[in-house]
Amino acid sequence: MTTAVAHKAQASDIATQIMQAMRGMGVSPIPRNYQLFYEAYIGTNPALARELSQYSLRAPRQEELDALAAAHLGHNGVSAVERAHSRLQGELDGLLKLLRDEQASLETYNRLLGETASRISTKSTLSVDLIRNVIEILAEATDETLANGERTAEGMAHHSQEMEEVRRELDEYKRIANTDSLTRLANRRAFDERLAAIYDDPMQLPVTALVLADIDNFKRINDTHGHPVGDKILASVGAIIRSSLRKDVFVARTGGEEFAIILEHKTLDEVMEICERIRRALEARPFRNSRTGVDYGPVTISIGFAMGSQAADPGELYVRSDTALYCAKHGGRNRTVLFEEGMRKEYSGKGWLIYRQ
Repeated sequence: MTTAVAHKAQASDIATQIMQAMRGMGVSPIPRNYQLFYEAYIGTNPALARELSQYSLRAPRQEELDALAAAHLGHNGVSAVERAHSRLQGELDGLLKLLRDEQASLETYNRLLGETASRISTKSTLSVDLIRNVIEILAEATDETLANGERTAEGMAHHSQEMEEVRRELDEYKRIANTDSLTRLANRRAFDERLAAIYDDPMQLPVTALVLADIDNFKRINDTHGHPVGDKILASVGAIIRSSLRKDVFVARTGGEEFAIILEHKTLDEVMEICERIRRALEARPFRNSRTGVDYGPVTISIGFAMGSQAADPGELYVRSDTALYCAKHGGRNRTVLFEEGMRKEYSGKGWLIYRQ
C-alpha cells in the first residue's frame, strides 16, 4: 500500500471512529461538534480528549460542548470546522476513487482470464499436452491471485459502501449547519456563501437577481398573539415562498422576519413577475387558528430586489436590494420595488429615511 493510500485509509478510519463516538454519546451531528471530536481523536489535543471522556455516562449538553470549543479551539471554530470538513471530504473522495479503480482492474483481470480459458477450450487443433501445459502455467500463476483478487474486490466493495455512508453523514452535517431550524430553508450562513458565488461568473450578472422580502408589521403579530404564533406564521410564510418557486431556486431565511431569494437566468421583467406572484400568494392566504377560529389578520410582505449588474460586489448588491426593500416599506408595504439609481437609505437617529435623489 502506498503512502498516499495509507493516509487516505487512515482518514477513513478516523472518520468512522468519530461518527461512532458521536452517535454513542448522543451528540448532535453539527459541524462544530464534529470538529471537537476530530481534534480529540487525531491526538493533537489530549486535554480535550480527557474532558470529552468525562461524558461517557451521560450525553453532554450543547452548551457544555460549546464551552469546550471556546476553551480549546478559540474563536476560529467556524473556519476550523470548514477546513476539517473540506479536508476530510477531499480525502474520502480520493479514497473512493482509488477503491473503485482497483476493484475495476481486478474485475477486468478476472474477466480476461476467463476469456483466455474459454478460447483455449475451443481450439480443437491444439495438442492435449499443449493445452495441459498452458492450463498448468495459468493455474500456478493465477490461482492464488484470483482468490486474493476476489477477496480484495469484495472487501473493497464493502469498504466503498462504508465510505459512501461516511460521505452521506458529512453531507448531512453540512446540510444541518446550513439550514434554518424553524423554516427548514437555508440560513444566513448558507446565504452568505451563495451570495458571494453570484460574482464568480460576470456574464450571468445581468440575469441574476437578489430578492429580499420582509413580513409587514411582524412585531405587531408577535405582540398581539405571542411568539409561538409568530413562529408558526414565519414557518408558513417560508413554506409559501418555497412552494411558489422551482425547487432549484435558492431561498433562505436571513434573520428575523426577512427572507432572501436568488433568481438566476431571469430578466428584470421575469424577476418582477415572480416577486409579484409570491406577494399575491401570501396576500390571498388566510391565517387563522383551525382549532380556535382566531383570525390573525392579513399577513403581507414587502419585497425589494436588485439585479447583479447593478452592483460591483456581493456586499453592494445586498445593500441595494435592502434599500429597495425599505423603499417598499416606506411606500406603503405589501409591494415590490426594484432598486433604481438615486434611491438612498439613511439613518436619521430616529429611524430610517428612504428617498430618491
